[in-house]
Amino acid sequence: MTARPNVLVAVLALGGIVVSLMQTLVIPLLPRLPALLGAPPGDTAWVVTATLLASAVATPVVGRLGDMYGKRRMLLVSLVLLVIGSVAAALSETLPWLVAARAVQGLAAGVIPLGISIMRDELPAERLGSATAVMSASLGVGGALGLPAAALLAERSDWHVVFWTAGAAGAVVTVCVFALVPESSVRSGGRFDLVGAFGLSAALVCLLLAISKASEWNTTGLFAAAAVVLLLWGWYELRRSRPLVDLRTTIRRQVLLTNLASLVFAFAMFAQSLVLPQVLQLPAATGYGLGQSMLVTGLVLVPGGLVMMVMAPVAARVSAAGGPKRTLMYGAFVVAAGYGAGAGLMSQVWQLVLVSSVIGAGIGLAYGAMPALIMSAVPVSETAAANSLNTLMRAIGTSVSSAVAGSILAHHANLGGFRLIMGLGAAAALAAVAVAAAIPDRQPVMSAR
Repeated sequence: MTARPNVLVAVLALGGIVVSLMQTLVIPLLPRLPALLGAPPGDTAWVVTATLLASAVATPVVGRLGDMYGKRRMLLVSLVLLVIGSVAAALSETLPWLVAARAVQGLAAGVIPLGISIMRDELPAERLGSATAVMSASLGVGGALGLPAAALLAERSDWHVVFWTAGAAGAVVTVCVFALVPESSVRSGGRFDLVGAFGLSAALVCLLLAISKASEWNTTGLFAAAAVVLLLWGWYELRRSRPLVDLRTTIRRQVLLTNLASLVFAFAMFAQSLVLPQVLQLPAATGYGLGQSMLVTGLVLVPGGLVMMVMAPVAARVSAAGGPKRTLMYGAFVVAAGYGAGAGLMSQVWQLVLVSSVIGAGIGLAYGAMPALIMSAVPVSETAAANSLNTLMRAIGTSVSSAVAGSILAHHANLGGFRLIMGLGAAAALAAVAVAAAIPDRQPVMSAR
């Protein structure tokens, strides 16, 4: 089976949008879940935490399985899990059932790195840069569209409809992938590293739990456990001929620095998601809140997501002219400028639209460059695993950002706290510029053909 490039890119990008929709749709429900499910607010937070943990575990595992047994096959498995999790969530009436369903949904997180890897295998070289940029930007577009859609559904209908919608969207994409996306002949072979998968999963669960629950628990033991397990896991992986993650490849300067830049940049990117909705929704009586509804809040964030998608082809052209390293630097600098402006522009709705759009433009540039940097430094047979690890670094960065911002707001729930978070976002984006500047220059990414 062969697919026209435009059709392939459209289907795979739609898959990325649906996955990011799945992650975002639950956000408007969070304040209502304690009453809906009869559970304490601290417990309902597991509706988000379970998805985060499942995503972190699934992403590197699915990437490696895709390289070994077929990227299209694992893409279909991921989408089917998304549909199953969505239907289970739509049928849920208790918190444990909903948390379990959200964990199954989180297992679909590998869709975006798998999609990028399929593009490398199937597209001509001249189309690859713009296609992978669009695929990366789909994460932001889905998030931006998901907030107002979920808010509207939650306000106008039963909350279960949110999950039925996610399931229906996942089913449509599954059919499109089955009918229109070819299976790549590029395989790495070998046996799956089951011990390595368990080891990395255990380390990630400890690390992300420690980060996400740092303000609620004493997480020293979890951090220590994560460090010990990671050291043992690394020792084991270096002795494997077919490891889950080829650490010799990941410590190459270009791969290592790109992943580090991705982690730092994701910290910067996520800060706006924690500040702007709160400023928009806090009562005007606070002196700095704008008193807007969740629906208006979601609509304010839509332009930023759309700008991300518009910037995807721009990122490809900039990368073609000067290399993806410079595109990543430009994107991080634009994000820093957006946060710098945002620290002083919080008093009007239009100001937050502007800030969100500027930051979205920078994210679109940077996210378009990261896959190109990774793919130009790893063998074709390791593309999915390498892209999955890069996606994991972004997830860790957003988790750290969430924990830090939550700690700041717990002690400074005022305008000064919001400005401090925006300042940290700007500083992290500038740090990403510095890390990206150290990435060695490489030739443009080549096709897998």
